[in-house]
Amino acid sequence: METIDLRSDTVTRPTDAMREAMLRAPVGDDVYGEDPTVNALQDRLAADLGFAAGLFVPTGTQSNLLALMSHCERGDEYIVGADAHTYRFEGGGAAVLGSIQPQPIVQDADGTLPLDKVEASIKPVDPHFARTRLLTLENTWHGRPLPFEYLGKARDLATRRGLGFHLDGARLYNAAVAYGRPARDVAAPFDSVSVCLSKGLGAPVGSVLLGDAALIERARRWRKVAGGGWRQAGMLAAAAMHALDHHVERLADDHARAARLADGLRRVEGLEVKGCHTNMVFVDVPAARLKDLATHMDTHGVKLSIGYLPSIRMVTHLDVDDEGIERTIAAFASFAC
Repeated sequence: METIDLRSDTVTRPTDAMREAMLRAPVGDDVYGEDPTVNALQDRLAADLGFAAGLFVPTGTQSNLLALMSHCERGDEYIVGADAHTYRFEGGGAAVLGSIQPQPIVQDADGTLPLDKVEASIKPVDPHFARTRLLTLENTWHGRPLPFEYLGKARDLATRRGLGFHLDGARLYNAAVAYGRPARDVAAPFDSVSVCLSKGLGAPVGSVLLGDAALIERARRWRKVAGGGWRQAGMLAAAAMHALDHHVERLADDHARAARLADGLRRVEGLEVKGCHTNMVFVDVPAARLKDLATHMDTHGVKLSIGYLPSIRMVTHLDVDDEGIERTIAAFASFAC
């Protein structure tokens, strides 16, 4: 029985066509700036999304860290959502490695930071305070595309108050598909954007940080300091190029399958579907039944991220087809919540 893995869209495996593209990729030493495929990926994403330069890095966590360290200096502060990935799920890297203080703001239900609270949190120019330098957003957030008009309003605030503006766009292309807009429009308000290639786009590894030439040059140095210098990384860059060529429009299939999964689970007694956003479905199960559910789903060949919280996130991706959705619904239906 083939396993259906809904833990995350990071579990995707390279397609045969992607593996062939990796095999054919010309390579060089990227620390010397000599890997032609890496250079092509960086130039392509910069041009596609409207930036001067790009930097290919191993992970989205590193991409965000390099952005924060390139925008800010020791003793500076960045404003961030209290449930944002850069604050909650990246090991405190900005504080640990960059001596950059986070100022978390509790997000609204749609993932936005209330702009009045953002403005109120900006520190006065005074030696008692950290220097507020940067505003950061995440799009999508728990699968939710931020309201499109909000991006411009946040940009206006950042400009008026002299802040840099960074986007954790790990799933930027999911947001673009949900908006029905080019990804360039989603990135346009920001001074820097991190784009992950190993989630819904299906590349095996890698993210690209985008910004102006000076910011990317600073980020390149910090990448080396953080141990992120590539050598012959062209094979990985070729996988990312293939993903951009072939896997962007198909994100709509993931969104449709997530909607189908949510609809099916709403008919299962004892389950509460808390939301369905782009390629993510959230359900609540009684906490006392979580361990039994994990065992039951494993028996039926369905992998879920089940911890100690009653809320379970399921993520659709290119390795989950229509049959997998129906099998998942049936597996839940055969479990008495």
